[in-house]
Amino acid sequence: MDHDADRPRGVLSPADRAFLRGETEMTHDQSRRNAEARIRKRIVNAIKDFTLLVHALKPKDREGVFDTVDDPAFVDGVLSMLSFTYLGLKESGMDFERVLVPAVRRAEEVHAADTLGSTADVTVDFDVRAEYGTSVADTADRIRSDTPVTPEELFAVAMADDPVVSEAETILVRLPHGTDADDGVLDRLASYLDAELTHRPPNRVELYL
Repeated sequence: MDHDADRPRGVLSPADRAFLRGETEMTHDQSRRNAEARIRKRIVNAIKDFTLLVHALKPKDREGVFDTVDDPAFVDGVLSMLSFTYLGLKESGMDFERVLVPAVRRAEEVHAADTLGSTADVTVDFDVRAEYGTSVADTADRIRSDTPVTPEELFAVAMADDPVVSEAETILVRLPHGTDADDGVLDRLASYLDAELTHRPPNRVELYL
């Protein structure tokens, strides 16, 4: 997570970021509800703005935005943006494929026309297989007993805002057997939790909170 709360305003203002991080003390429930409503409204209007960005922003300006792909905070933001969209549509009862497929098809057709000077016959395959495993409560109990958990289990506990995250001094994480790679999940979790990572060969990681 990008912890630079004072960077220039985007969808969120610095005050919005402080509120979402729990750094702003709200003395009245109405103030909290007003802040939440304001943020929801900004997100909705930001999403609607992408229609104009796709059709009106010059290619050189779009390329200038994505010149920052070597910035980990930017890449994490893109990942989180897609996750936010996927989760929001799923919770609303709309399949992600319903927007993903035409979006990718349209983008490939525009790329072919503008960059390659040709047409494109686009096929998009999107398949998700989700198997739901250990409950957050069970994972929290294992953390309390200093039993290693998987990166996915720790992610679920962190996203559920379980109190074990603030109670624990260290959390042990086990990686897939024979590997020390986790696709950057632990680095992002460590940043989110303000934790330090220490690798314990052959396939253990310890987070110091």
